[in-house]
Amino acid sequence: MPILEVRSISMQFPAVRALDDVTLRFESGEVHGIIGENGAGKSTLMKILSGLYSPTEGSVVLDGSIVELDGVRAALAKGIAMIHQELNLVDELTVAENVFLGRELRRGIVLDRTTMEAETAAYLAEVHATIKPDAKVGDLSVAGKQLVEIAKALAVNASILIMDEPTAVLSEPEAEGLFELIRKLREKGVTVLYISHRLKEVCDICDRITVLRDGKFVGTIQGSEASPEVIAGMMVGRELSDFYPPKIPQPTGDPILSVDGLQVPGHVQHASFEVRPGEILGLAGLVGSGRTETAEAVVGARPTTGGEIRVAGVPTRIRNPRDAMKHGIAYVSEDRKALGLILDMSVIHNLTLPSLPDFGKFVTDQGKELECTESWKKRLDIRAGDLEASVLYLSGGNQQKVSLAKWLQTGPKVLILDEPTRGVDVGAKREIYDVIHSLAEQGLACVVISSELPEIIGLCHRAVVMREGRTVGEVSGDQLTEQSLMHLAAGVDAA
Repeated sequence: MPILEVRSISMQFPAVRALDDVTLRFESGEVHGIIGENGAGKSTLMKILSGLYSPTEGSVVLDGSIVELDGVRAALAKGIAMIHQELNLVDELTVAENVFLGRELRRGIVLDRTTMEAETAAYLAEVHATIKPDAKVGDLSVAGKQLVEIAKALAVNASILIMDEPTAVLSEPEAEGLFELIRKLREKGVTVLYISHRLKEVCDICDRITVLRDGKFVGTIQGSEASPEVIAGMMVGRELSDFYPPKIPQPTGDPILSVDGLQVPGHVQHASFEVRPGEILGLAGLVGSGRTETAEAVVGARPTTGGEIRVAGVPTRIRNPRDAMKHGIAYVSEDRKALGLILDMSVIHNLTLPSLPDFGKFVTDQGKELECTESWKKRLDIRAGDLEASVLYLSGGNQQKVSLAKWLQTGPKVLILDEPTRGVDVGAKREIYDVIHSLAEQGLACVVISSELPEIIGLCHRAVVMREGRTVGEVSGDQLTEQSLMHLAAGVDAA
C-alpha cells in the first residue's frame, strides 16, 4: 500500500486551472521526482500536500485513509513537511528561532536557547552548512536561507519530505551534501518528493519520476530508465534541439559600462569588469563571492566606499536604482519574491511600475498599460489567463518573465540579470536564452550572473570570475570551460 496518494486532484485559481484530474501514488522510502514546465502544476500539487492549499476537487489519501490537510500545522502533525522554493523564513529572527518557530523549547517560561541552538547546529551540519545558529536570517545570502529551510524541515522529523527546487541557489558542494542527506533519509524510510528543473540531478537521485504538463498527468517512469532528453521530451511534448542559441560575433566597440575597483562594505573588496553593446558577459563565482552585491552596488541598491562606474566612458555617480534607470542600467534580481515583484499587485501593474510615467502624467492610461502588457505577454510567452489578477497566482517561471519584462519596458542599454533562470523549467529556459540573445543582437549589453556554469559557457561571449569579494580572472573563447571557471572560482590556482 502506498504511503501517500492523490486521487483526481484539481485546483482552480482565478486566472488559471493549475491542476486537472491528477492521480498519483507515492511509496514509502522512495525519492519521487515531480517534473514539468512552469505552470505544469508541480508546486501547486506540493502546496496541497503540505496544507497550504485545499484542492477544488479530489482527495488526499495517507496510509490508506482520506485526510483533510487543513493548514500547514495539520500536515506537519501527519508527518508531511515542505522545503519551499520561495523561502518561508522570518528575517528578523535568528536561524535557531526560525528552525524551532512554533515549536520553541522552554525551561519553564524561558526559551531554552542553548538547546535550540545546539540542535540547530546539528541539523545545519547534516546539510554541510557553516552558518551559525545565532545568526540573523535577514543577514544570510539566498543560498544560506535555502540551507536553513532544509534544516527547518529536518527538525520536524517528517516521514514525507517535499523539496521544491532545493538546489536552485546552492553551490556544487552544497548540492552534493544535500544529495548525501537525501540518500540517508531514504535509507531511514522517509519518502522524498523532489521538484527540480535540473534534469540530470533528477535522473541521478530519483527512484521514480512523474511528469506533469499544463496541470495534467503525463506519465511516470523509473529513474533507472530516465535521461534528461527523455524527461525533457515528456515535459514539452516535443524533442528539444540545441539548447543555447548560436552566439553572435564578439563585439569590439567601446564599453557601454565599466566598473573599476568597486568596493561594497563587508562584501566586495575590488570588483572590475566592462561590457560592450551587443555583448553577453557572464559574472561567475561560488555563492558568497560577491557577484550579487556587486550588481546591486552598480544599480545603487548598495552603498559603495570606493571604485568608479563609467557609462559610455563618462564617470557616473549612481545613488539609487532610479539613477541607474536614468543612465540606462536595469537589474533583474535573483529574489523575485522579495525584490522583483509586488505579489499582491496584478500582472499589469507589476510590469508597468518602473515606467509608470510613460502611461500618463497625471492619470494613468489603463488601455495603454493593457496593450503594453499584452505585447510582453506574447513576446515572452507569459502564461497568465487574466492580466488583472495578482501575479501571486502565476508559476515561479512566469513570475520571472514578468520581472524581466518590467525592466525591458524601461528601454535599458545595459541589462544585469541575476540568476535569470533560477526555478525555471527547461522549455522556459530556452525561451529566456532566446530573449537574451535577441536583445544582444539588437545592441543591448547583457551581464548574466549564474551559478550554472553550462549557462555561462553556452550563453556568454566571455566571463569574469569573482572569489571572496574580488575579481580574480577573465576567460573567453576556447578557455571558457567549466574547469577554468571552477579553478578561478575555487582558487585552485591560487598560491
